[in-house]
Amino acid sequence: MPSTMGRLRRRLLTPSVTETLLETRGFHRKTPEAQKLLETVGSRFLEGYGHAVAARSTAEAEERLEAVPERFRGFAYEGAGMGYAVLDGLPGGGGGRVERLLAGRGGAHVYMVYVGIGWAMARLPRFRWADVDSLDPLLRWLVLDGYGFHQAYFRTDRYVHHKYREERFPWPAHDFPSYAGQAIDQGIGRALWFVCGTDAGLVASTIEGFPEERRSDLYSGAGLAATYAGGCDREELALLREQAGPHQGALAQGSAFAAEARLRAGLLVAHTASATEVLCGMGPQEAARITQDVRPREVGAGSGSLPAYELWRRAIAERIAAGTGRR
Repeated sequence: MPSTMGRLRRRLLTPSVTETLLETRGFHRKTPEAQKLLETVGSRFLEGYGHAVAARSTAEAEERLEAVPERFRGFAYEGAGMGYAVLDGLPGGGGGRVERLLAGRGGAHVYMVYVGIGWAMARLPRFRWADVDSLDPLLRWLVLDGYGFHQAYFRTDRYVHHKYREERFPWPAHDFPSYAGQAIDQGIGRALWFVCGTDAGLVASTIEGFPEERRSDLYSGAGLAATYAGGCDREELALLREQAGPHQGALAQGSAFAAEARLRAGLLVAHTASATEVLCGMGPQEAARITQDVRPREVGAGSGSLPAYELWRRAIAERIAAGTGRR
């Protein structure tokens, strides 16, 4: 049970759940069902955040996180990742909480935890940011994905409507700083699934309003969100795939990432299977296996100006295209 100090931390540090309501955010409301889904995602994220900042120990937080329903448990771990990164970044907060979470049950949710660190990055001053050089050198780009999601979700007018891009982002990892904008765009694309209320047609038309060179990363993020969060039927997913046009490979890559994240955590749900069947042309197990088959074994240098993470993403898209005949 949380201590008095833990309850106080949760009350002081946890954002209000009203901040996740679509009406509050000004997001598109497609149907009451889609609205309820997205708002439940938001509330479960904050629930996970609250468990992290209030718990006496990682084990106590994990016990509560594991009680969250399967469909939303990954989002709760994402919130816990943010919560622990915030605590680690506060003056006098000590450190090591994120590492302890990843060393335990949070390790199965590493993709989501890393995204949660990016949320914290958006809320903390730069000198309090997590030491991303200590994170997995391949997956740490997901931190910027989380940052991009946060900015598009909470600063929608600037990042979505005015299409602002971080050109000189102070990426604290000492590799490929020029790639930071692309990783952030992947998070913005994921946020568009929420901004557009799971309306696949609106997601596609919104992405098409961005410069061409940004669309691939945006479609990748949208594919990940459509597969992980759900909220539309197969017909809508097919519309998204068709409207992606030359970016169908990026869309499929994002979908495969989502399948891997859910299967790794043992949280496979029906809508994930439907999404990979439409967006990847295969079941979630096969899509997830591809992400592991082409995963770089050595992550040192990338190629030219591209990190290994981007080469991995491209290899996933190419393998899916080769397996389905989609180009």
